[in-house]
Amino acid sequence: MAFAAWWGILNLVLTVALLAAVVYLFMLIVRALKKYIGSKEVRAEKRAAKRTLGETLKAHRIQCHMTQEFVAESLGVSRQTVSKWENGVSHS
Repeated sequence: MAFAAWWGILNLVLTVALLAAVVYLFMLIVRALKKYIGSKEVRAEKRAAKRTLGETLKAHRIQCHMTQEFVAESLGVSRQTVSKWENGVSHS
């Protein structure tokens, strides 16, 4: 009878421990998801930092309402060179 009582207690303890582990894991997943959702601005900033020089040049040129011709004249290069930079065709 003592063995059966100990076995029942051990089974109960293991069940409670497993349930606690599952609840803890669920809480960790929820926290990670909340952190990921809250990091939208950081992810957008990282995406912007990964842009190439040509993509950045084009974005600023358009934002400032400048033509490729104007940028080319300002830098002393041809309009085709600016176009190649923006499209990633040439790196020179």
